Amino acid sequence: MASEIELIERVRRQFPSARGGLRIGIGDDAAVLRPGVGRDWVVTVDAFLENVHFLRKVHPPKAVGHKALARAASDIAAMGARARFFFLTVGLPDACTRAWLDDFLDGMARAARRFGLTLAGGDTTKYPLVVASLTVVGETDRSNAILRSGARPGDLLCVSGRLGEAELGLRLLRRKLHKRKPWAGFLKKHFYPEPRLALGEWLAAHRCATSMIDTSDGLSTDLGHICKASGVGAIVWATKIPVVKIPPELRRLGLDPLDLAVNGGEDYELLFTVPKKYSGRLPRKIKGVSVTVIGEINRDKKVFLLGPDGSRTRLQPKGWDPFRKKG
Repeated sequence: MASEIELIERVRRQFPSARGGLRIGIGDDAAVLRPGVGRDWVVTVDAFLENVHFLRKVHPPKAVGHKALARAASDIAAMGARARFFFLTVGLPDACTRAWLDDFLDGMARAARRFGLTLAGGDTTKYPLVVASLTVVGETDRSNAILRSGARPGDLLCVSGRLGEAELGLRLLRRKLHKRKPWAGFLKKHFYPEPRLALGEWLAAHRCATSMIDTSDGLSTDLGHICKASGVGAIVWATKIPVVKIPPELRRLGLDPLDLAVNGGEDYELLFTVPKKYSGRLPRKIKGVSVTVIGEINRDKKVFLLGPDGSRTRLQPKGWDPFRKKG
């Protein structure tokens, strides 16, 4: 078992604390941050727990480190903010204080560089399971953060990327099919999600998104959050949803691409609304990420899925909810 001082030193080596806006970083009792003039801080906290969000025997420690930070950074993207700093609190069992921790930190450090994040502090402790809490700080122009509550009737509903990819990877993992060569590539988004930070910043800078959320819990659940916060309803066009492409041999296992796209979580794409006047001016790709119009906001305060045959089905929130009763 390494001492806490040794653990902190290994963290410090992976994450040099040198960046504008961070006056005091790792090594003191607290960090000292200084926002820019005319800027707001955007702060989020996210938990990442063994046996809830990952399985130590299945998920590589580098992927655990990457995903733990990506999940939290995605909330910053959903506000249209620029990622700046993060704080890491981690509890570890004895078995994870050496090689496992080094790989975990390596995966997180690579993600931090990719996302433009600097570690500003945190805490370490001993615990029977691996538990991590990430606090991420972003920055945006004053009063320019994109909220869930701004959707208005008539707005178009848009989503980035392709939905259902992370859920497909999870399903393969649960069926122990993830090591088969033809399908191993389907696990990339489950193991190494990419928060859409550049897209979120672009939408905020161009002031075209009226509301936004990330698809961490699944389209059916996260759209419900926007509608509730905004006091509106929505119609989603099933044929327009960019679904994951599933090979025929996997479809025979009962994997439905529309179900994965609508109810599967952890894609960390951005779901946002724009006024209809922007429909002709919204690029199909923004910062290298595809953007698709998949529906429209209305006054009904209910969410419906419009099928290919014109039928309307109430879209119930069946995405991730840690407190939902199973069965």
